[in-house]
Amino acid sequence: MYAMAILGAVTSLFMSPTFAPAVTPTPVPPPSEKITIKVVTVNGTGCPAGTAAVAVSPDNEAFTVTFSEYLAAVGPGYRLPDARRNCQMNLMVNVPSGFTYAIASADYRGYMDLAKGATALERANYYFQGQSPTMFMEHPFTSTNTGDWIASDVTDLASVVYAPCGEQRLFNVNTELRVNAGTSPKSATSYISMDSADGAISTTYHFTWLHCPTPHKTK
Repeated sequence: MYAMAILGAVTSLFMSPTFAPAVTPTPVPPPSEKITIKVVTVNGTGCPAGTAAVAVSPDNEAFTVTFSEYLAAVGPGYRLPDARRNCQMNLMVNVPSGFTYAIASADYRGYMDLAKGATALERANYYFQGQSPTMFMEHPFTSTNTGDWIASDVTDLASVVYAPCGEQRLFNVNTELRVNAGTSPKSATSYISMDSADGAISTTYHFTWLHCPTPHKTK
């Protein structure tokens, strides 16, 4: 049975005061009307064209991204650039009128095989169009974590920043995988992946929802 490495980080996904609410809002149930997500651009060595797919959950609670070629590796047969893989996704989230959203948490999954002395790293940041990128949230791994892995970025409700009501802003996600051979033998191969050939492994981004204020009518 594969060993599972579980890492958690209580962090703020969005730190810009530009979009920060004045008080901690109370989330509401997701809209019943189906939301859609359009992939505007996807770039990076971890997600060549046609290797990343986005799907929204039926209950509008989350969306998933499935990769098929997201793997960083070192060892015989691999080049130096293969030790780092990244993916920048620009997404247009179309939500029903009267609602706005934020990403409250993200769960990353994959598989790794690290030789003794090697290390790996998964990291990500998130931001809305027009906002400065946030600091990366990082999850390091060692050879003791070899096997299935999951890493989570979580935001407390007081720190969540929502998309501006009534505006179309791209949601940007930048992820990265790295492997370092460290003190492992030169003949050893080490890798970390966030891919899934059969679609069974995916990254999940969890929504939190708010009602937008009703515009006041002028007399």
